[in-house]
Amino acid sequence: MKLDSKYFDCIRVKPEEDRLRSDQDPVCEWPECRNSAQHLAPRGRGREGQYFNFCLAHVREYNKSYNYFNGMSDQDVAAFQKANVTGHRPTWRVNVNSRKKAGEGAGPGNPEGFTHGFDFKDSFRLFGSIGGKGRREKAFAKPVRNAERKCLKALDLNASATGKEIKSRFKLLVKRHHPDHNGGDRRSEDKLREVIQAYNYLKEAGLC
Repeated sequence: MKLDSKYFDCIRVKPEEDRLRSDQDPVCEWPECRNSAQHLAPRGRGREGQYFNFCLAHVREYNKSYNYFNGMSDQDVAAFQKANVTGHRPTWRVNVNSRKKAGEGAGPGNPEGFTHGFDFKDSFRLFGSIGGKGRREKAFAKPVRNAERKCLKALDLNASATGKEIKSRFKLLVKRHHPDHNGGDRRSEDKLREVIQAYNYLKEAGLC
């Protein structure tokens, strides 16, 4: 563009009238008031984001009588305050998900189709059927250490034994090797002592 073009100043410099207009404060919107308006006042319910321009004296006067809930009944005010807790967004109970909308799972014992427990899709089979009949209890089992393996071996069990199996085997071995159940024969006392020590160690380790 040529420097002597008639559009040069219009593009690069704001017109003088607009500059003067932007430097001036708006006029107070209070009836019969022509003072400069430097304060904003909300227009009211249903017009959120819209404001009046008032001078200091009239914004104070306006705030004295301003009531956002004007015209609402007590029930409407209570409902508004309750909805305000969630930002006026719809909410659902924790145990209701998208399957509830389709009524999936509804039946005589579950008329609303609610899902219970940890019912989710495990695409990679990381958790097994949690809460179901085929639940894998060992999905989160801690690794078995060498000392614990020796104690399990003393009870004639392998590393995959559950706590219930350990307790059951302990009771069986105590009954088998206790002198009172062997006519007073003390030849198996060493084995009994080993079984008791192994069981106590496994119990302290949290395996049973």
